[in-house]
Amino acid sequence: MSRRTIVLVVGALVLLLALTPFVPRGDDNGSLLPSGDGKAGALRPAGTAGWSRVTPAMQAEIDRVVDQGRSLGRMSGKASPAQLASSLVRCADFEGQRYCLGAGWTEDSEEQVRARVATAARVAARGASTVENTGDLSPEAALLRQARMSPAARAAADRQELTMAARSVAKVWLLRHEIEGVPLPAGFLADHPEARAAVPAAQEAARTSTPNTALPSPTKSPTKSPTKNPTKSPTRTPTQPSASPTKSSVKSMSAYPPRSAILDPKDVAEQSRTYYCGPTTMQMIVWGWRHRRQTQDWWAKRLHTTSSGTSVYDMARVVNQSTGWDKPSHAGPYVVLDIGHYSFTRWMLLMMRHIHDYKAPVVLHPILLKRFYPYLDDDASGHFQVGRGYAKRGTKPDQLGYFEPWNQQRFDPSEPFIARVQWRDAYKSYRANQAHYAHNVAV
Repeated sequence: MSRRTIVLVVGALVLLLALTPFVPRGDDNGSLLPSGDGKAGALRPAGTAGWSRVTPAMQAEIDRVVDQGRSLGRMSGKASPAQLASSLVRCADFEGQRYCLGAGWTEDSEEQVRARVATAARVAARGASTVENTGDLSPEAALLRQARMSPAARAAADRQELTMAARSVAKVWLLRHEIEGVPLPAGFLADHPEARAAVPAAQEAARTSTPNTALPSPTKSPTKSPTKNPTKSPTRTPTQPSASPTKSSVKSMSAYPPRSAILDPKDVAEQSRTYYCGPTTMQMIVWGWRHRRQTQDWWAKRLHTTSSGTSVYDMARVVNQSTGWDKPSHAGPYVVLDIGHYSFTRWMLLMMRHIHDYKAPVVLHPILLKRFYPYLDDDASGHFQVGRGYAKRGTKPDQLGYFEPWNQQRFDPSEPFIARVQWRDAYKSYRANQAHYAHNVAV
């Protein structure tokens, strides 16, 4: 080979290497992602997101909703469910996503959520003496607990819940982008560096050049917020993206392996009190992270569990505070997500993504009815379980794997034993989730 030929070949290789960072490449789903050499901050959408920072607009919205609650003053627990719901169920708009106190992230309007809670509270009040309570906080009990708080205590509780919601908004956008196919707003990745997956050099550059957007510690209680700024509340309709959105590439069920499961089936326990499904579910979730067991009473204190039960918001809060499941390497911050508009396919995709992609458990939130759970001797209340596996079975019904804290035989020896490790019809679990008045999960 002549000297001139060698020079030309070397030159072509150098040119090819120089252009390589600008050639798009595909992810596991086949979608195109921007690429780079790692020195200029090459970034791509992540599978999940870390904690978001509270912007001045978010802070103004938090203040607005908190002030509404404070203005109620001292309330009477004798008010009707409709009156309590209309006052206590209040919603905030964070970057086009709606969060309602006690209900979570939802696509329903504030009035729809209020009506749903009021109706469920009336029904719960009528059947309180006949329904077996396994530990989910009923809507009536939740409203009464809020109504009996002092204005200052209510404002503090509302602020903590809304702040955690605001700091998880990027996670919510990504979930809806990846499960529902909702396009991301223009500039989403620029506004939310916590939703980017970056090479180490880019991450280091982001930390040193933009300290205000550094990721907070994921396991600390998300209660801090920046200085107040009286900006107006966002007015965009929830789930509606702005112009020039990022395209979605929804991963189909067929893209997942036939079976996937997490958590050690030996790390399980049955609830020690009839109303301890929340503490027991938390005990098993944290056991899977820390690999050591802490008592149900210990978790009951942290969940603010009473004989009336545990709220789903407190379940998400304590997972975020007490485990690393909320790290971007797993599920990101746990959120309470309304799945009332989800088809079975979307619900199952949410389970698969969480279990197989995030390698993190789901806080299932069904209602325990015999038509959904044949091992029950009696219908019971809303409930918590640990979602931890799925199995696709071709022509047979798909299955969901979960840890069941409820063992009716413990409290009535005449009733059949219920095992902790369950693999059951996934569609029935979906229907049980939808039949719960709140139809939400913590993911």
